Order: sequence, then C-alpha cells, then structure tokens
Amino acid sequence: MTYTPSEMMTVAAARALGNRDVCFVGIGLPSAACNLARLSHAPQITLIYESGTLETRPEVLPLSIGDGELCETALTTVSVPEVFRYWLQGGRISIGFLGGAQVDRFGNLNSTVIGPYSRPKVRLPGSGGASEIGTSCGQIFIVMPQNPRTFVETIDFVTTLGHGRTGRERRALGIPTKGPVLIVTDLCTMRPDPETNEFLVASLNPGVTRDEVRRNTGWEIRFAEGMEETTTPSAMELEILRDLQARTARAHGSAAAKGKVERN
Repeated sequence: MTYTPSEMMTVAAARALGNRDVCFVGIGLPSAACNLARLSHAPQITLIYESGTLETRPEVLPLSIGDGELCETALTTVSVPEVFRYWLQGGRISIGFLGGAQVDRFGNLNSTVIGPYSRPKVRLPGSGGASEIGTSCGQIFIVMPQNPRTFVETIDFVTTLGHGRTGRERRALGIPTKGPVLIVTDLCTMRPDPETNEFLVASLNPGVTRDEVRRNTGWEIRFAEGMEETTTPSAMELEILRDLQARTARAHGSAAAKGKVERN
C-alpha cells in the first residue's frame, strides 16, 4: 500500500509505545500516534492531555487540548495544576511527546524565538508546558519534519532541555529522567549515542538515502552501526489510522486537515 510521509511518521512513533506507557499527549501528530497505538497494539496505554483529561479514549482526534471529545471520553478530568504537580512533576508519566521550531544534535528544542532573543526574526509561542515535560517525563519522543531550518547546528534559544549544549549538561544537573530517546522525522528515526547523547540515524525510511538525510540536517549527521530500514506501515496500521482520520474529518471538517506533513 502507498502511504504519505506523515503516515510513516505517525506509524513509526506509534510503534515505540506499549501497553504500560502513560503518555503526556500533544495535539497533532503525537495525538494521532498515541491513539493509533491505543487502537492497535497497545489497547491498555494511558493517555493524558494537558487540559486534565486522564485515560482518555477519543473517537476522533481533538483539535485542541480543550476539545470536548477529550473530557467526554476520559476516565476522569482533573485540574491543570494537578496534572502538572501530581502527574507530571510527580514522575507518573513515562512518555512525553515534543516538537519545536528547531532541534539540535543533542535533542535540545527551541520554541521561543528565531534569531537573537532581544531582536528576533520570529517570536514563537514559547514553552507552554514543554520545559516541565522535557525534564519530568521518564522519556521524551521528538516528532518533527526534517529540513535544514528545523534540524540545526545550534538552536537560537534553549526552550526545552534535551541533553544540553554539549550532551553532558542533563547528567551534570542531576536530572533523573532520561530525556530525549527518540526522534521521528519524515526521513528517518534517530536515537542518542549512549556515551555522547548525540542523535544518530537508527533507521532510514523506505526510499530515503543517506545523502537526502545529510542535505536536510544542519549538522554533520552520523549513522549508527547496524542502521536499518524503517519497516513500512502495514495494511492494518494504515487502515486504523485512516479510519481515525476520516472520522476526525467528518467531525471537524477542514480544520482536521491542518498539520499534515508532506515531503517536497
């Protein structure tokens, strides 16, 4: 079956999740990946959205964390301070999904400014809960389309700590959580070197070459020994994902189409 780069990203991220995971879910592709996992191989996964909905099981993908679908299908809803203080900062969430405008080789993320902070070219939304998610979740999955503007040698501002500017700062600060352990893009998947924490290409998506990854990365990207090809989406995975997206489109109309990733 044919599939889009966005579908490949969603499936690759979903496969990294399991039944025992408690996920702090973001809107967009992370939400699609988490719900694909729930509807396929990980039916017991626990999904928590920032608005306070616990163990939610939406029939359609939400447009925002305030979407009524989340509250209606949740086991219960608690306050936002309780989500952050008891669940997130309390160490009860195993996986957090993040993205940003820029990421570097050590998984540090920028969602604050492009250019100098005092005179930015673009001012972005900022952290929201990303800083706390980055340090308090057991592991972080980063999901972003890959190009030289987003995968950069040096990010303009560290909004969310990955492994630090040199890859050693997270350990030096004594942060007990693992931080970024996976980057999923429309070209490949990456995992950190166990010694340096620099992200290496672990698998190339079907049809993608090493040169294509190099052209779309702002640093001198390295490839892991034993690098594999990402397994293509199965017919079942695509059927479940497309059915979920079709239900979402019927429920939300054209707004549901926002955020799709296509490779140029």
